Amino acid sequence: MRIERRFTKAGQGAYADIEFRKATSEIKNPDGSIVFRLENIDVPAQFSQVATDVLAQKYFRKAGVPTRLKKVEENDVPSFLWRSVPDDAALKTLSKDEQTGSEIDARQVFDRLAGTWTYWGWKGGYFSSEEDASAFQDELAYMLATQRVAPNSPQWFNTGLHWAYGIDGPGQGHFYVDPFTGKLTKSKSAYEHPQPHACFIQSVEDDLVNEGGIMDLWVREARLFKYGSGTGSNFSMLRGEGEKLSGGGRSSGLMSFLKIGDRAAGAIKSGGTTRRAAKMVVVDIDHPDIEEYINWSVKSALPRRTRFPRTMSNASSSLPARATRISNSRLTIRIGIRKPI
Repeated sequence: MRIERRFTKAGQGAYADIEFRKATSEIKNPDGSIVFRLENIDVPAQFSQVATDVLAQKYFRKAGVPTRLKKVEENDVPSFLWRSVPDDAALKTLSKDEQTGSEIDARQVFDRLAGTWTYWGWKGGYFSSEEDASAFQDELAYMLATQRVAPNSPQWFNTGLHWAYGIDGPGQGHFYVDPFTGKLTKSKSAYEHPQPHACFIQSVEDDLVNEGGIMDLWVREARLFKYGSGTGSNFSMLRGEGEKLSGGGRSSGLMSFLKIGDRAAGAIKSGGTTRRAAKMVVVDIDHPDIEEYINWSVKSALPRRTRFPRTMSNASSSLPARATRISNSRLTIRIGIRKPI
């Protein structure tokens, strides 16, 4: 694959024609107390305060970034694409607090994204030459810095942490398609093959604990939420309240399980900078518990409308999202009736 430069010039770097500035990002409570503050960060001069805040508060890696790095030589990879790992010898000369920190420069983020994508492309044999790979990396970094392109959030969160900083951890149950064998492979690493996809559609069976069942879905959802992805499922296979169980009892109903999933999503969302609970719940309109499902949605929305008087509407917009968000699920009704198979 040949890449023609449109915005950059060979040998000048991706940011030669881009002005950067110092900035500060912070989050305040209504009482003025500071929840988050990051000073003296570097961002493109054209970035608005909103763009700066999103980058600093959400996409900067907040901890574990080594302050001293070294390259890992690979004979079949151009030197500009060698990945980095912590330089342990250099880090030993620093105090513990100085050894790791946060990303503080937007170029760190742009470089780890564009560099990793190019590294993967080179490994996969996509480029006709080193010049094409270099052009691809520079052009992508430039377009990220000038807001011409932007990937989804899990890419910002996860991609490049292994390539740029050597950050890693044990496998989390993810699978990837090995580009060399074409086979589905279980990852042994949390970040070498990261979870960069935004949304997943998952099925759920009317089974309590077995694979593909209700409790198994909560585990799968937790895995996705942890790395910033979202998930959606149609829960219409779950039997309604009072329906018979094979063991002779009666089902506690669809809603009892939906509320468990909603609370689990909220617990995961409460910790970590990449953890969010983008959760879509779908129920067919002919489900026995559909009226209770609709009422749950209405009751969840009521506190949002009644918590603040009309005169407080402007002030309420500055409150943390956690204070005004009641339900972690986005509730949807499927109108079309499924035909029997």
